[in-house]
Amino acid sequence: MGDYHFVYKDVEGSSTQWDDIQRKLGNLPPKPAPFKPPAFTSADDEDSKDKDKAWIDEKTEEELEDLEDDLDDDRFLQEYRKKRLTEMREAVKIARFGLVVPISGSDFVREVSQAPPDVWVVVMLYKDGFPECRLLLECIEALATRYTATKFVRIISTECIPNYPDRNLPTLLVYNNSAVKATYVGLHNFGQRCTPESVALVLCQTDPVLSDGQCGGEQSRQAVLDEIRKKFVESIVREHEDDDGSSSD
Repeated sequence: MGDYHFVYKDVEGSSTQWDDIQRKLGNLPPKPAPFKPPAFTSADDEDSKDKDKAWIDEKTEEELEDLEDDLDDDRFLQEYRKKRLTEMREAVKIARFGLVVPISGSDFVREVSQAPPDVWVVVMLYKDGFPECRLLLECIEALATRYTATKFVRIISTECIPNYPDRNLPTLLVYNNSAVKATYVGLHNFGQRCTPESVALVLCQTDPVLSDGQCGGEQSRQAVLDEIRKKFVESIVREHEDDDGSSSD
């Protein structure tokens, strides 16, 4: 009959009297604490959460669209869901631009001529190496970040119009509904000191070219003009203060 070896394992965390004496003498390491499993916590159940405005605010646009059938019994949340969807879509519409996008000749029809009828497009014809072009580009870059519902693009002049004279640079073309609404040839159109405000005033002389997307039509144009005039005056005051400060040194 074969030999059998039995290994006895005491209850986890227990200790013999001998081990306790050896630990007091420092001959054994401290007794490890008995294992305790972590307390049970149930996973978050989406259906168990309180459905309120905060719960709606956490949802993405896609999730809100999927909730339409789930909220039929709660008229308040259904209306709030529709309001949040409208706000999200308007925010996306307002922020659809915001940069001066470089385009090539092959992009012109798609990016400019075929732009939606409600979008104004400002096209800058330029060439690298011209200080005047660099200055005007800096101005319209500032306007593009401020008026994100207006589309700004830039294109090498001869890619847009073959043999376009360098003496006409920089040039701004304003498009709306597939038609040229205004043309500004040369930097002199924007005053002795070309600034974002002086460019904005010229662009909005007759049409609501610049828009932040908050409202439309004449009301938007008037609001933009009021804001531009305010910034224009502030910039002039700031320049005079800087000149007075430098002359007193």
